[in-house]
Amino acid sequence: MIPSDPAEEHRVVAGTFTRRVRGVPDSWWDAPTPVKEWVVRDVVRHLVAWFPAFLADGAGIRLAPGPAVDDDPVGAWEQHTTSVQHLLDDPDSAALGFAHPRLPEMPLPAAIAQFYTSDVFLHTWDLARATRQDPGLDPERCRGMLAGMEPLDEMLRQSGQYGPRVPVPEDAAPVDRLIGFIGRDPGWLPDRLR
Repeated sequence: MIPSDPAEEHRVVAGTFTRRVRGVPDSWWDAPTPVKEWVVRDVVRHLVAWFPAFLADGAGIRLAPGPAVDDDPVGAWEQHTTSVQHLLDDPDSAALGFAHPRLPEMPLPAAIAQFYTSDVFLHTWDLARATRQDPGLDPERCRGMLAGMEPLDEMLRQSGQYGPRVPVPEDAAPVDRLIGFIGRDPGWLPDRLR
């Protein structure tokens, strides 16, 4: 079970992603992923690239840049996730607000958990599937995320961040149901495994 405290939640979720990043063979960084236009390094690039701007826009906080993803995807991820964890572990962060122009105001740790940590959780599946690793996603978290996202189905599709829902059997595993909901084929395998 993943903890509900934003700092501990990030530690667990990002820790799982970090282990998958470290498990990518050097020759697989340019391999395809379940996201058609992305290769493996692009999964890391996405997480390292979008969150700093989101954080700066909503809280005026700037994360120190790390290595370029093209040069060192593992180092880029490790620098980035360490910076995010330090921010969440800082007791002063709990009192900070987050006021993004397109979102309601909320405490900074809640914004990180809702938007960023959830994204890391989902993209763990993409990275793991593309590199023949077990995603290690918590089934209870998958159930909870799906329950929270289903009422927002139309809005999420219109955002352009999720593809068309992929049908899965009602009795499918929680991770398969969540992955199908966000527009991934739970049966997707890299070409080298077909």
